Amino acid sequence: MQEERKVIAVNKKARFNYSVEDSFECGIVLEGTEVKSVKAGNISFLDSFCLIENGEVWILNFHISEYSYSSVFNHDPDRKKKLLLHKDEIKRLTRKVEEKGFSLIPLDFYLKHGIVKVTVGLCKGKKQFDKRADIRERDINRDMAREFRKGLQG
Repeated sequence: MQEERKVIAVNKKARFNYSVEDSFECGIVLEGTEVKSVKAGNISFLDSFCLIENGEVWILNFHISEYSYSSVFNHDPDRKKKLLLHKDEIKRLTRKVEEKGFSLIPLDFYLKHGIVKVTVGLCKGKKQFDKRADIRERDINRDMAREFRKGLQG
């Protein structure tokens, strides 16, 4: 049976600025109006990151806009949110993050069977020449695809 997965948002900048070593699927603790706002796509997480404190993983700088149809009892848009992972995964992530250069970056948010999930990547920052190589490779692939289409058409 195929998993039902609806992508809400993807962090394209993360894959450009970081090389992703490993990725983890996490649940996220949200309040009622936050869930409705996330399902509506009112999120911003370009500069967000994850932090491990006291054996718990937290996501910071993750902005969920207030839900427009709610009452005065709305959520705080910039509060830190807890991520749900198994204990052994958190221990493994803690060891990796303590190494030099590794950080936890949210890669995408999606719905899986109606539940909001986030993919967190164990990432290492890219140097400037690595980014240039990625741009060069993307341009070459685009040119090859263009030539291939020209060959098919005429």
